[in-house]
Amino acid sequence: SDLHVAIMSYGRSLAGLHNPVMDGPPTTTLLGGMRAEQFMRRHWQREPLLVRGAWPGLQAPVDRQALFRLASRDDVTSRAVIQEGRGWRLQHGPFRPRDLPAVRQPRWTLLVQGVDQQVTAAHDMLSAFRFLPSARLDDLMVSWASDGGGVGPHLDSYDVFLVQLHGVRRWRIGRAADRSLVAGVPLKILQRFEPEQEWLLEPGDMLYLPPGWAHDGVAVGECMTGSIGFRAPRRQELVQEMLLRLADAVDDAAADAADATDLYADAGQPAVDEPARIPSRLQRYARKAMTDAMRDRMAWDRALGEWLSDPKPTVVFQPMTGAGRGDPRADWTLAPGTRMYYDDAHVFINGESFCAEGADAALMQALADSGRLQARQRRLLSPEARAVVREWLRQGWLQVPRTDGSFKPG
Repeated sequence: SDLHVAIMSYGRSLAGLHNPVMDGPPTTTLLGGMRAEQFMRRHWQREPLLVRGAWPGLQAPVDRQALFRLASRDDVTSRAVIQEGRGWRLQHGPFRPRDLPAVRQPRWTLLVQGVDQQVTAAHDMLSAFRFLPSARLDDLMVSWASDGGGVGPHLDSYDVFLVQLHGVRRWRIGRAADRSLVAGVPLKILQRFEPEQEWLLEPGDMLYLPPGWAHDGVAVGECMTGSIGFRAPRRQELVQEMLLRLADAVDDAAADAADATDLYADAGQPAVDEPARIPSRLQRYARKAMTDAMRDRMAWDRALGEWLSDPKPTVVFQPMTGAGRGDPRADWTLAPGTRMYYDDAHVFINGESFCAEGADAALMQALADSGRLQARQRRLLSPEARAVVREWLRQGWLQVPRTDGSFKPG
């Protein structure tokens, strides 16, 4: 309808508004003079790209002390990789200060996952990559390294943008003709790494690597690097998750129906002299049950959207409290840990799916794309959709930004 088109246009205009907190550099600067369409055609999943000065004036979203504090928390995933002679040692957090080597000790690295879920400035960095599908985005990992620190030459199974945040790191990359690994070490380090290119990256430089490109980053002095990873689900993982969710949907439907005709029946089954043989009638029944369950395209779409939007296990949402409840003037934004996507028929948020149509669908899609829902947009929602969105705020899936750019639960 005309209203739907108008609201979608309005939502996209809000997503494109300049915001000095949320915005990164212009896309053409980030991608070395290329438009997003050119990058996707020439490099995405194909060829590496080095961009000097991709992020002019970039300030690291955390300093060393703040990163170490994050690594001390049990709700944050962290690792330490320590080189000892020719060997490697891997430790898992949380880390107390005495658990880690001295910062002046060379050749060790601290890696902290999901910094975007804990630090507003890190979360804001991800908005620079909105030219890519959000459903592919994993997280922002920050690694701190002392002089000579790294994790060894290795391969990743996902796309990654490596942004230099502080100090200098030497990167060497190459095609991995031999993928055999070093035996007896707790890391997946390539046994034979033959670099083809080498660079020193300084703050604001960025290196994009498609899956399967071998790379080795070594700190030159103390340095910090941000890794923006884009997940690529494996076929086996995808099938397992989808079938589990479809099975749950079938169970729910059967419980609602509570119909005896849903049971396998074999009236007329003759007596058998091979009791261990599975009846062909039961095999046909099972095949038809699976075929019927898989025939519903909408069920598959729901299963995929719910799985993709599941928040990370470490994410904890803070329910809404305090004076923010019901403030008619406040903007609402997606909480850093919230995952919100949509397709033509559904809106997905944190593992749940909702059917929405017309203006409601357009406004929720605009929220998913831009990460923000303004008060004047909320007034256009139907009473039912407004109640749903208010429940998201109450659960902490949405937040009210403070005037300093940080977040607070409603």
